[in-house]
Amino acid sequence: MKKITLNIALAVSLTMVACGAAKEKTVIDTDIIKPVIITEATLHDTDDPAIWVNPNDPAQSMIIGTDKDVDGALYAFDLNGKVIEERTVRGLKRPNNVDIEYGLVIGNDTVDIAVTGERFTHNMRVFALPEMKPIDNGGIPVFEGEEGAEFRDLMGVALYKRPTDGAIFAIMGRKTGPVDGTYLWQYLLEGTAEGTVKATLVRKFGYFSGVKEIEAIAVDNELGFVYYSDENVGVKKYYADPEMGNKELALFGKSAFLDDNEGISIFDAGNGKGFILVSDQQANQFQIFSREGTVDNPHQHELLKTIKVLTNESDGSEISNVAFNDTFKHGIFVAMSDNRTFQYYKVEDILGELLKSKIKNSTL
Repeated sequence: MKKITLNIALAVSLTMVACGAAKEKTVIDTDIIKPVIITEATLHDTDDPAIWVNPNDPAQSMIIGTDKDVDGALYAFDLNGKVIEERTVRGLKRPNNVDIEYGLVIGNDTVDIAVTGERFTHNMRVFALPEMKPIDNGGIPVFEGEEGAEFRDLMGVALYKRPTDGAIFAIMGRKTGPVDGTYLWQYLLEGTAEGTVKATLVRKFGYFSGVKEIEAIAVDNELGFVYYSDENVGVKKYYADPEMGNKELALFGKSAFLDDNEGISIFDAGNGKGFILVSDQQANQFQIFSREGTVDNPHQHELLKTIKVLTNESDGSEISNVAFNDTFKHGIFVAMSDNRTFQYYKVEDILGELLKSKIKNSTL
């Protein structure tokens, strides 16, 4: 889950107070924020959403959400929460998480892609957007050679597009794995002459506490970082570019969670500023952290606010700053709920005064 896409709907100049987030007090809202739209229900068990922004008409954008089961699916929803049946992919073997990236070069063309992992086949699946056409020859095996129990059972996925050369990478996670700093595997995705996609392993990284599992993964394309939730421990931060090395840059969100720290989404407020939202799953709330860190330490992500939402046991979420339509003028926040639905929220309802405090002359 990640991503900050296309133009910023909140187009504005920023005003940051010296030391910024480090001096802000943590705020806990007791009111429950309600969604403006709840999607039609899936058949089995929703888990994670991704947002595809239509570059020609943002109002025709889609939400892609997983339905995890042995007879699972990638559901396509419109911005009214209705299922787009002709773009829904069924018959997947327990897809957990999904992510989207723009502009993968295949031959003389570029395509946007949605990537998920099938837990029961150990395959990465790649689909071309918006048609959701498979371009992976039926699946790409990952975590090959791993022999531990559930070491190949795919769960988390995040995509990264390197700004310097446009290379696109998939960072894959699994149900469990080693504690030696090789829990996540990163693959370079490339088009083939046959019009399909191949994946080449380029990095193994990411320390795992061994306490529970790692599922939620999110990439900040602009700043070049990847975050993941080591459940019951905290959120860990690394460089997304494999050439930058495997040093752990931060561990935050170590307390104030009822149980699991889960889904991660990143809001871009412009100029490297913004927010990192992390699901406090069993508390039915989200913790909001500073994206840019502090003046003294860009890797010190302070807790700014806790918000309660209507979702129940939310695993996955995604946020975008794009102006989609009259309902979502300033962006959309999408979160799964365990009643087989996804919930759509207005960005201004979720971020509220936090957003206004960072932005001058906001239209909110």
